[in-house]
Amino acid sequence: MLGSQHRSNSQDQEHLTSIKGTSLERFATMSRAGSKMRMMNKMMEKVKHSKVMRTTIPAGMAGTHLGPTLGQRGINIAAFCKDFNTRTAHYIEGVPLPCRVKVRPDRSYELVIHNPPSTYFIKQAAGIQRGAMKAGQEVSGKITLKHVYEIAKIKQQDPPLHLTPLKQICELVIGSAHSCGVEVVKDLDPKEYGEFLMERSTVVEEQLAELKEKREAKLLRK
Repeated sequence: MLGSQHRSNSQDQEHLTSIKGTSLERFATMSRAGSKMRMMNKMMEKVKHSKVMRTTIPAGMAGTHLGPTLGQRGINIAAFCKDFNTRTAHYIEGVPLPCRVKVRPDRSYELVIHNPPSTYFIKQAAGIQRGAMKAGQEVSGKITLKHVYEIAKIKQQDPPLHLTPLKQICELVIGSAHSCGVEVVKDLDPKEYGEFLMERSTVVEEQLAELKEKREAKLLRK
């Protein structure tokens, strides 16, 4: 009787062990399947994301900067460069132009060209080529409120800002100016500002010389 009960208990334990083993195997299989699914989803997200290429192309210089990238995406490089250079012929060569390139499944593309960045217009209006090395601690140039308004009107033509109120875009331009160390004023006296730019050019030369010395010292340490 006891022997029979013992055999019964042993069989029950073996059955439970078998069930547990099967459950663990199923769990492991489901876990691996779930991992594969997550990896596939991430890959799909990357592919979907990579269909729109965000880049800045200098006007008239598409081939120089984008040839390899376009080739990897299957776009006809010669056709793209001709299209871009034709559509940007009214700009001075080298002007930075933010672009969005959407690649279609048939390897054709949709090219959206934005106006130059606000910082480009701000530096042009201020008559400077370089912003402040330490924004908030030095003034690299000055622009007027009229400059801000004119820049905002141009930037409002960009697709992302079509529906943005002009006042809000003006605030964005002022923020960009401050990040470059450019002061926004109501009016500018041409003579006084000319003297400021002369003094500023000396400061910039000194800063560039200092940067060069630091780079050379760093190379020597290597």
